[in-house]
Amino acid sequence: MIHLKTEEEIELMRKSNRMVARLLEKLKKMVKPGVTTAELDAAAEEFIIKSGGIPTFKGYAGYPACICTSVNEEVVHSIPGNRILREGDIISIDAGIKLNGYCGDSTITVPVGNVSKDTEKLIRVTAKALEIGIEAAIPGNRLGDIGHAIQTFVEGQGFSIVRDFVGHGIGKEMHEEPQVPHFGRAGTGMVLKEGMILAIEPMVNAGTHKLKILKDGWTAVTVDGKWSAQFEHSVAITANGPDILSEL
Repeated sequence: MIHLKTEEEIELMRKSNRMVARLLEKLKKMVKPGVTTAELDAAAEEFIIKSGGIPTFKGYAGYPACICTSVNEEVVHSIPGNRILREGDIISIDAGIKLNGYCGDSTITVPVGNVSKDTEKLIRVTAKALEIGIEAAIPGNRLGDIGHAIQTFVEGQGFSIVRDFVGHGIGKEMHEEPQVPHFGRAGTGMVLKEGMILAIEPMVNAGTHKLKILKDGWTAVTVDGKWSAQFEHSVAITANGPDILSEL
């Protein structure tokens, strides 16, 4: 069942999502060679608690940390630990916070120092893919329009779009209906309505879209070892167009 949010609920979700945006800005500034992903997670937990929020990832289906820190060939859901960031790496940081009963969710990919031109392109294309997907999130369009727009752009740039993980509705729960694929055919799927809030989060791979899950049961990596990037926003569908809640 899809719960269409009222204007009041949208504003409450803007508060939780802006808290996520502030957290990601803080973590982005911490990213540099020599930092461990565990240090980023510790800083995230301190920020969330001091800000009066609840880290929605921690304990979710047994997940042990407050953020996901996916480095290089890691696509999504990587658990922070003793991995040391090195010059030329990239890291996708996914964060979720509940505030006043409503969830916020957003992801950024950050270069570690100087990265190659190919890596710069991967990050740039992924960020643009999210932007293009958001542009399609308007009343009367369908879910397939979002996925088709993203997939067409990404594949036209020589990259692949991940199929195994998709976006989702968000509200009082972190994962609500509907699922939001980042691939598909235009004109198909559920009709988008005012009051829907969608977490749109394309994951773009430099090689194949195929993934495998590591022994920790969480970390998804590319099967060919090529790198992956991700960006995510929580977006309200309104009569005036898409309203990005998770930006400052």
